[in-house]
Amino acid sequence: MKPDEASLADLRRRLNDIDRRMLALVAERQAASRRIAEVKRETGYPTRDYQREREVIVNARAAAAELGVPPALAEAVMRLLIHSSLATQEQASVAARGAGSGRRALVIGGGGKMGRWFVEFLASQGFAVEVADPAGAPTGALRVGDWRASDLRQDFIVLATPLGATDDILQELALRRPPGVVFDVGSLKSPLRAGLLALASAGCRVTSLHPMFGPDTELLSGRHVVFVDLGCREALEEARGLFAPTMVEQVVMSLEEHDRLIAYVLGLSHALNIAFFTALAESGEAAPRLARISSTTFDAQLEVAARVAQESPELYYDIQRLNDYGAESLEALAQAVERVRSAVLSRDHDGFVALMSRGREYLEDRRSIAERRA
Repeated sequence: MKPDEASLADLRRRLNDIDRRMLALVAERQAASRRIAEVKRETGYPTRDYQREREVIVNARAAAAELGVPPALAEAVMRLLIHSSLATQEQASVAARGAGSGRRALVIGGGGKMGRWFVEFLASQGFAVEVADPAGAPTGALRVGDWRASDLRQDFIVLATPLGATDDILQELALRRPPGVVFDVGSLKSPLRAGLLALASAGCRVTSLHPMFGPDTELLSGRHVVFVDLGCREALEEARGLFAPTMVEQVVMSLEEHDRLIAYVLGLSHALNIAFFTALAESGEAAPRLARISSTTFDAQLEVAARVAQESPELYYDIQRLNDYGAESLEALAQAVERVRSAVLSRDHDGFVALMSRGREYLEDRRSIAERRA
């Protein structure tokens, strides 16, 4: 081995050793986070402390500058560590509360991605979780096969089934009148209206949830869960209680309000990204050349569009077609695109600037509201 090669090998071994020591410190930090979670529970202190997070980041940037490390790198690392610590504390808080101890929960559709999230979430609270799903049950959960064969005496019955099947199941459940709290986790409520109202009319304890996050989410801080009030206060409060140990933001609204807002939150954003990658894919000769150039804005939009493209076409189609208010957001998108197109083609400088200015004002207002909440 040549001298320079020997030196490179030694340096790589040194880096490996440094990496291992860094990970050991991360593990030590995680252990301290679990202890902090215990102290916070004992003292009633909230899990998240934004002032403390700011202090940690400011101190890290200052220390980085002294050590010749880019402050932005130090901040990025500390934000990852803070996120991990908060997730550890939140999970410990959920487990410690033990709200499900001695209680049962049935997840219909628990073999799917979101269904599995709820299986793990309920199990972490001590529920004995049963799963009815042809795809099987996650490890640790009891598979019950067809839910119709169940005694339906569970404390919670959660429907994490495809939108197209959920309403029929809700209506079947209404005929059985289960005594526990029943809720779905569908992205839309319009196609479930008949089943949800059938349960309510049958005197069942029913509500409806929409987790505004994906199944890979570990930390609920900064995330939202929408609770649809169907007139049963007891069911609504019990469902909300499941998330009480977490840092999730809870929003309560009516069924109609939910779907009208979701037409913009999901329907509009999905349609925008589908239109974006469709325009790129159909750009002819430019398509392969676009892969070799980029810009900050293009790359950011492309990343979002790429995630949308990997989602289920069937689910995204249902979100568009089954929402009673879906046409409203699609029409708003079409009109907005036409206004941009018209301003450019007619060389309407003032009109184009007005669009940009109005958008900036809206987004700045939204950001200030978010900052006040934090």
